[in-house]
Amino acid sequence: MKYLILSVLLYSFGSLGSTTKIKDLVTIKGIRKNPVIGYGLIVGLNGTGDGSTEITRTSLKSLLIKLGLDPKKEVKSKNVAAVVVTADLPPFARVGQKMDLTVSSIGDSKSLAGGTLLITPLKGGDGIIYGIASGKVSIGGLGQGKRFATTGRIPGGGTIEKDLAVEFRFKDKLELRLTNPDFTTAARIEKTINQNLGGMFAKAKDSATITLIVPVTYNRKVVQLMAIVENYRVNVDIAANVIINERTGTIVSGGNVTLYPVAISHGNLTIEIEGSPDKSEKTGKIIYVNKSTTLKDLAEALNSFGAGPEDLISIIQALKKSGSLVANVELI
Repeated sequence: MKYLILSVLLYSFGSLGSTTKIKDLVTIKGIRKNPVIGYGLIVGLNGTGDGSTEITRTSLKSLLIKLGLDPKKEVKSKNVAAVVVTADLPPFARVGQKMDLTVSSIGDSKSLAGGTLLITPLKGGDGIIYGIASGKVSIGGLGQGKRFATTGRIPGGGTIEKDLAVEFRFKDKLELRLTNPDFTTAARIEKTINQNLGGMFAKAKDSATITLIVPVTYNRKVVQLMAIVENYRVNVDIAANVIINERTGTIVSGGNVTLYPVAISHGNLTIEIEGSPDKSEKTGKIIYVNKSTTLKDLAEALNSFGAGPEDLISIIQALKKSGSLVANVELI
């Protein structure tokens, strides 16, 4: 089974003189997504629904009664599954906007593939209904979806039914928060804003927070101010990162992620990363690679031996722990 690995060439922006917009580096305090949740039923499953889950039978019977039917006997159907529905309300959410949904089985359903979510109210942490969910369930992942078929997505399946009131244009002070905290980047953002606005309006409090005082000329014009500030560009230092999605077998790594000398044995495979060989070579079940090998090179070598995503993920974690892989490894 082959896996998908995406290699993106990420270099140090500071060293190459490249720049990034502030809007891609920070968020504004108070402007964030808000999670909502609901309980619903998915119907139309091909015999892969809940077989003996009491909550599903009770919910189905209650639904039929609400629809004007009066089932005399206990209702059972393997074409129905009980699910938890989750979504994120976007900042400044307005009535009628759409949002993506995630549905997760809470019974003994074997698969949600091909099902349709019935109308489900979505509530916030305060118990208020903020949206309505429904739609066709999608199980994806390049053929990997069968492994996690009890969780699915419904793109645009949620409709917002209540506005999220956020008073923004009247603010006299904003707090910018770096998505990836870094002292150097925070200091550069402070300097860039102050130079362009012509005053000491921005102040970096720490590696993650920058306070921005709204200039008098932008009183009640905070939207216009941020439209200008977020387009200022700064030099950014980017750390090497490896992102792993175990569900789909997708691995995203920076092109600058290199490996240091190490030897690892995994199952019937042996990987040796050495400082002397001039090129990579394979002997039996042993993979020899030179010290300048990137994670992408290693992935391609493993793939040629028929290694699957689970193998590569385990090896990446071992490389990280051994110190041969100098990068941030994140599982999603």
